[in-house]
Amino acid sequence: MKFKDKKVLCSSLLIGCALLGYFLWLLLRPTEIIAAHQRRNYSDILVRNFPLTEQGKINWWLKNKKILKNEYDIPKPAKDGFYTVIFWDFGEGYKETDGYDRLCFDDMKTEINCIDKNSLMMVVYSKNTGLYFRLDSGKYYVKENGEMERRKYE
Repeated sequence: MKFKDKKVLCSSLLIGCALLGYFLWLLLRPTEIIAAHQRRNYSDILVRNFPLTEQGKINWWLKNKKILKNEYDIPKPAKDGFYTVIFWDFGEGYKETDGYDRLCFDDMKTEINCIDKNSLMMVVYSKNTGLYFRLDSGKYYVKENGEMERRKYE
């Protein structure tokens, strides 16, 4: 093997290892809950480092729903049991309203109380539909036997 070929091979391996390390870091970093905002039976949870895959997001909810209930009293169902929990990417943090498309939280008494709308997952429960997860590719309904049924958007 020529010196030039060895150099290319070593460089390729180094770049490959660096990329693999970066992707592992992305997958393994813990989700951070920045804040939780409540309005009646609707909860908004602002997060960083939410799982990248849809199955990862659902698994995160299933693993952490007791912690959310104990620490944030979320979800907070209405009398009929209905609730919605929306996970938002905290992104660049709180900002002032743009008067148009930012999500603002009235429970914060400051002008810097809005975020850019980037929803990551919605968890909804009602007696009619049961529990389902609304994600980019569709809705995942939890059947009575615990299995998931994915329904694409029409």
